[in-house]
Order: sequence, then structure tokens, then C-alpha cells
Amino acid sequence: MSNRIVQATAIHKSYGNLHVLKGIDIEIFTGEVIAIVGASGSGKSTLLHILGTLDRADSGNVFINNTDVFALSDNKLSQFRNQNIGFVFQFHHLLPEFTALENVCIPAFLANKNKKESENRAMELLKMLNLEQRHHHKPAELSGGEQQRVAVARALMNDPDIVFADEPSGNLDSKNAKELHELFFELRQRLNKTFVIVTHNPMLAEMSDRTLEIKDGVIV
Repeated sequence: MSNRIVQATAIHKSYGNLHVLKGIDIEIFTGEVIAIVGASGSGKSTLLHILGTLDRADSGNVFINNTDVFALSDNKLSQFRNQNIGFVFQFHHLLPEFTALENVCIPAFLANKNKKESENRAMELLKMLNLEQRHHHKPAELSGGEQQRVAVARALMNDPDIVFADEPSGNLDSKNAKELHELFFELRQRLNKTFVIVTHNPMLAEMSDRTLEIKDGVIV
């Protein structure tokens, strides 16, 4: 079996009296494309945010590349996240005042990387995603599908081992959704990336290597 990249054990999370995650165990291996499905409110996004270190569990452990991520200080955790993890959200969260190229460069600039090298890397990614002609456009000048591809390029900017995507095609029409899904598999082939995708889209869930369903706070 390929290398294990994520191991989460006994993850619990509550918000007030609402016990959302009730002891979740997950292993994710390098190069997998995994879909997390379940009804609205089942805890899919909560789990994704905890695995992606955006939120801390109440109890349990998450290891990414053998690092016990929640043993890190907030500062160290931010650095770790920036270097090892990419994110794609339903609402692409591009900064409206920046061009596509500048948006893609943001993770590199946060890591204090060289500006010229970062811009070259960003252009390579935009080229790979058929956006090189659009690099100087701001988000408002791009279609929904193009904006989401810029967000994917940004997620890949620091060459993370794993990309977490939360309903990435939730805002796209079916044609763009299909293209985005195919893009994830293409990137897995070309870059050997691991993708964990929360989705309501049955087509994407079907395409993935494994589907994990959350029901009543546990994986069924």
C-alpha cells in the first residue's frame, strides 16, 4: 500500500450541546481521491476543517505526514498548514482587488518565498490549468469555472501533499462541475497529489477511489 498521509483517530467535536462528530477514525493514503458524503449537517465540513487543521477537535488525534498537528502551537500549525496543505472552497475566496496571478501567489508570499520564483511557479500552474491567457484578469472578469481553477492553482502553489476541497463544484453548472472533477484526477496523475473532497455531487463521489459517508457523527 502507498504511504499513509493522514491518520485521524477518535475525533470528537461539539458546538454547545450539539455533538457533531462522535469518534471518527480515518486513514488516507498518498495519491487517493476520497469523497466525503452525507446529509446536510452531518458533519462533513466540520471533519474536513479538522483534518485540514483549520479547526481543532475537542478530543482525538490527527497526524499528517507523521506530524501530530494539534500538538503544534498555533503559529507552528499555521506554518505547517501553509507548507503541507492546500484548500479549495465552494466560494473560491479569491481577493477581488488582485489578479489571477497575484491570487495564486498568495500562499508563497505568506511563506516569504522569492517573488520572481513564485510568479514563475504561479504561471506554470495557470498554464497547466489552461488559464495562462487570463493571468492578469481580476476575479470579476473571470467565469465561475475559471475562478475555481484559479483557486485550485492557489491550493497547489506551495506544492502541498494533500488538498482539501469543501463542495468545490457547489457553485458551478454541471459542465464546469464535471470539468473541475476531471481536473482533480488529472492533477492526481500529473502531480501525485492526494485529494479529500466534501461533496453533494453523486457523480464526483462515484468517480473517487473511496467514498466515506458520515451519518449521525460517525462514518458508516
